[in-house]
Amino acid sequence: METRTISLRVKRQNGPDATPYWEEFAVPYKPQHNVISVLMEIRRHPVNRAGSPTMPVVWEASCLEEVCGACTMLVNGRVRQACTALVDKLTQPITLEPMTKFPVIRDLMVDRSRMFEALKKARAWVPIDGTYDLGPGPRLGSRDQEFGYALSRCMTCGCCLEVCPQYNAHSPFMGAATMAQVVLFNLHPTGAMNKDERLTVMMGEGGIPDCGNAQNCVEVCPKEIPLTTAIGELGRQTTLKAFRDLLGR
Repeated sequence: METRTISLRVKRQNGPDATPYWEEFAVPYKPQHNVISVLMEIRRHPVNRAGSPTMPVVWEASCLEEVCGACTMLVNGRVRQACTALVDKLTQPITLEPMTKFPVIRDLMVDRSRMFEALKKARAWVPIDGTYDLGPGPRLGSRDQEFGYALSRCMTCGCCLEVCPQYNAHSPFMGAATMAQVVLFNLHPTGAMNKDERLTVMMGEGGIPDCGNAQNCVEVCPKEIPLTTAIGELGRQTTLKAFRDLLGR
């Protein structure tokens, strides 16, 4: 009786400047496998489909429950988290590729530093000069709480940037994830103290003027963050600031 296997086709690359190549694997089938657990099986037994020993596939993962975003890759051509990609629901052979909008470090592992640099550029934080007991924080209305919670679910996975036609190596565009975080911090009364600084950044190069409104981002977000709503709100805020700046001269 033929042993049931899971067929995998992995796009590999030995380093940032190396030539990519494809390698196929056949992993013994077990129920409830996801893509990460299959890659773990290959790591335990690094042998390709031809039976030749090979190097284990390099990939990233942390939480294994779609919270950290580290395991984001292209699974059968669709950007998603590998930890929640269930083998039984995927067409085989399962094709795995690294995201295309970020530099490849090795195999399925990419360098997403650009995302974090964008967050720093946009000042997506609340600066403090120490920790003190200042009593209860400012209150938020229920509508703002719900909107803020939705925006706070971003895990910087990069899905929205992978499908964005404006985000590429030739464009300074910061992307939907950063813009949504700017709206989140501007929403909170404490964060609003630095609102103008963030809006100034978002009105410049790589900010809201570079958004092409393709709306692909909201379609692929694994956390169903209302990214287009956030971008629309950011557009409203930057427009109001532009008028304030003009009239205040």
